[in-house]
Amino acid sequence: MRLRSIFTNSFGILFSRVTGLGRDVLMASALGASVWSDMFFVAFKLPNLFRRIFAEGAFTQAFMPSFIASKNKGVFATSIFLRFLLFLVSFSFIITLFPEPITKMLAWGWDWEQIGRTAPLTAINFWYLDLIFIVTFLATLLQYKEHFATTAMSTALLNISMITALWLFMKEDPKTVAYAVSFAVLIGGALQIAVHLITLHHFRLDRLLLGGWKYRTKKDVIEEEKHFKDLFLPGILGNSTPQISAFIDTILATFLMTGSVSFLFYANRVFQLPLAIIAIATATVLFPAVSKALNNGNETEAYKNLNQAFWLLSFLLGAAMLGGMLLAEPIVWLLFERGKFTQAETLQTVTVLQMYMIGLLPFGLAKLFSLFLYASHRHRKAAKIAVYSLIASVTSSLILMHPLGAAGLALAGSIGGWVLFIFTVREVGTERFIEIIRSRKLAYFAGMMFLFAIILYYANSWIVTLIR
Repeated sequence: MRLRSIFTNSFGILFSRVTGLGRDVLMASALGASVWSDMFFVAFKLPNLFRRIFAEGAFTQAFMPSFIASKNKGVFATSIFLRFLLFLVSFSFIITLFPEPITKMLAWGWDWEQIGRTAPLTAINFWYLDLIFIVTFLATLLQYKEHFATTAMSTALLNISMITALWLFMKEDPKTVAYAVSFAVLIGGALQIAVHLITLHHFRLDRLLLGGWKYRTKKDVIEEEKHFKDLFLPGILGNSTPQISAFIDTILATFLMTGSVSFLFYANRVFQLPLAIIAIATATVLFPAVSKALNNGNETEAYKNLNQAFWLLSFLLGAAMLGGMLLAEPIVWLLFERGKFTQAETLQTVTVLQMYMIGLLPFGLAKLFSLFLYASHRHRKAAKIAVYSLIASVTSSLILMHPLGAAGLALAGSIGGWVLFIFTVREVGTERFIEIIRSRKLAYFAGMMFLFAIILYYANSWIVTLIR
């Protein structure tokens, strides 16, 4: 297992997520959990949804196996890039001209007056989707070379751009702050592209793309493109279950009390931190290696990586899950309770965070096991499993949203995570899973989690007494 690459990628993601938390701290201080914060988060939701789908799975996991198998890598890569970019730019122009309908789709519970105020923000933020596709495409080429640091660190540029806008306009009215942060999103995306182009030149991959452009009319890539398309659409569905679920939850939250969209956003930001630096970082590093191993018929090496990564993720994600649940109030208090973010909003966000954390371990492990479905081109199986998870999540959201509010939506997402994990393990092989957990490490894991839970319980009681 490539521990050095995993930790390098984890550090880069950690740096990006820490700057993201800094951004959210300033956002909470400037806008609190208010109408304007809800409006910005709704406007940013759609491009952020596609960012997570593209950057954390669907595109890479469809493109990488096809790219590895391609005999005309430059031509294949250039062809896919141009087609995607043309579609996204055209779609962005349509959203710019008609932002109200797409905004209404994001916030069914809002009246048309609020939709009208949010629509311009939606139009601005949507262009980030075009920029992040370019970043994701370039990042996938770098992953083929097993270089991960640039992509992991680059998200920090988006956050730094938004932090700068918040710092400059902090004392302005909420409308000005929301518009400033929206334009900062586009500046951050442009900066991400710039650093990837520099790194691409360093690895001399720009020559591959230039060659692909020169010979882009070659006919023998048609079958490769068809194979990619067959993988991509199921790959979108297979990778996007948590994002689609969160997207639907945002819509449902607009029917709840004011601030519910923001409670979900702030809590999910904390939840995403351990998920990204532990599970996504590990999966990102292992995917090229697993794809190459299975492509070469070396299953032993591929499943050796699975075994080692499983216990690494189990210990780290298990500890993070307990920490997030038992220390939720001190965490939210430390990060967000200042300025316009009040104690009452802290308590609302705490409950939401605890419900999210129930799903941390299954989401992380499902990410690991799904590598083997995508690396072996079983994208349709992964998509089918994702549908089961999404149905469970949405059904639970509709049942739980009224008695539990925003916390019920978060709990529903966690239920979907457990469904995703169980069915993914079943598809990869229940026998292999039993073989992995039939180990002395299972007893160590149970003992350490029990001891850690006791320590955190008493630590939380002491900290809460101190801060309140």
